[in-house]
Amino acid sequence: MDLYIVRHAWAGHYGDPQWPDDFERPLSSAGKERFAEFAEKLAGRGFLPQLVATSPLVRCRQTAELVVDAVEKAGQQRPRLVEVEALVPGGDFDELIEWSKERAKEFDSMAWVGHAPGVGRMTAALIGGRGEIRFAKGAVAAVRFPLAPEQGNGELRWLLTAKMLGC
Repeated sequence: MDLYIVRHAWAGHYGDPQWPDDFERPLSSAGKERFAEFAEKLAGRGFLPQLVATSPLVRCRQTAELVVDAVEKAGQQRPRLVEVEALVPGGDFDELIEWSKERAKEFDSMAWVGHAPGVGRMTAALIGGRGEIRFAKGAVAAVRFPLAPEQGNGELRWLLTAKMLGC
């Protein structure tokens, strides 16, 4: 199974009085455009999750919707999009793993769309490391598993940023 781990794209600034509830802070217009271009380039190179799980926070949901759109534009079936509470900042990683193992019975590839530093910590744990892998805003990593996602059993295939693909 291929698991793609996505840090949400560029959003408004934390603490902006326009968004007193950080759960509602959206992507910036430039962030949407840049990530859409990046996701489309990735989809053209095989980034084609069948299931996209996202934190319910607005900026993650918007990033996940851009992933879904990019896969569909690449000529693939539109991925299923679901909100998963375990992807919120400080969410339950073990719960997320169990949720994903169940979905791996039906899907060959999925994406998790979440927040830093969580995405970096999860990626490190999945490939058997400690600490955290740095994820730029909008970065995407691909981790491959023999079967379903589990801690320490993944192989990091790649980690890309928009800048690397000229976006």
